Amino acid sequence: MSRSPAAELFTLLDTPFTAETLFDALTDVVYFVKDERGRYVVVNRTLVERVGAKSKAELLGRVADELFPAPFGARYREQDERLLKTGAPVQGALELHVYPSGRFGWCLTHKLPLRDAKGRVRGLVGTSRDLGSPEDDADYRGVAHALEHVQKHLDRPLKTLTLARIAGLSPYQLDQRLRRLFGTTTKEHVQRRRLDRAMHLLRESELSIAEIAQRVGYADQSSFTRVFKRAVGTSPGVFRELGERDPRSDGP
Repeated sequence: MSRSPAAELFTLLDTPFTAETLFDALTDVVYFVKDERGRYVVVNRTLVERVGAKSKAELLGRVADELFPAPFGARYREQDERLLKTGAPVQGALELHVYPSGRFGWCLTHKLPLRDAKGRVRGLVGTSRDLGSPEDDADYRGVAHALEHVQKHLDRPLKTLTLARIAGLSPYQLDQRLRRLFGTTTKEHVQRRRLDRAMHLLRESELSIAEIAQRVGYADQSSFTRVFKRAVGTSPGVFRELGERDPRSDGP
C-alpha cells in the first residue's frame, strides 16, 4: 500500500512536526499535546502565560490539575482521561477558564485522540480559543449549559425552543450565538453532534446500526441512515467497513 503524501513528507523531516512554533504566534489560542497519562509534552507560549509560569519546561510532564486551580484543573483532567479511555473527541466545548490575574474568560475547546499504527490511543492534541470579552459572560454561560445538555441527551428529542430556554435566550438569540461560534444554527449543531457521536460509535463499538441510531436520537434506522448518508457521503454500514479496513484498528 502506497503511503500518503503527508506520511512521505513527515518521514523526510529531521524532527517530528508538532506545530509548536506555529501556535506560539497565536496569542488567543492555547495549544497542547499530551501523552497517554494526560501529561503535557508540547505546549505553546500562550498556555505558559495562562497558568502564570515562566517557561515551557515548568509545564512539561505535569497534568492539568497540577497547573490550573480547582475546580477547573480537575474538570480538564477528567475530560482528558475520558478521551484517552474512549477515544471520543471533544468538539467545540464551551468552557470557562481562569487567568493568572484572577479574571475569567470563555474559551472554545477541541481535543482529538492521537493513535498508534494499531489504532490505540496514545495521547491527545488540543486547542482552546479565547472568545469575546468579560461582558459576554452571561450569554456564554447560558449557551454552555445548552451545549452540555445536548451532549448529555443526544438520545432524546432536542428542540431549539427547549435549548433556548436552558440558555436563557430566545431561539433567535441562541441561533445567532451558535452561528458566531460554530457557523451553524441550533438545529444544525444538534445534528452535527449526533453524527459525530454516531461516527465514533461506528468505529469504536460493536453496537448494531439500529442501536446506534437510537443512541443518537433517531426513531428508526432508516431515517438515521438517510441523514447519515446525506451528511457523510456514505451509509453507516460502509463507513464502519472502511474503519475496519483501516490498519490502525487492527488489535485493541
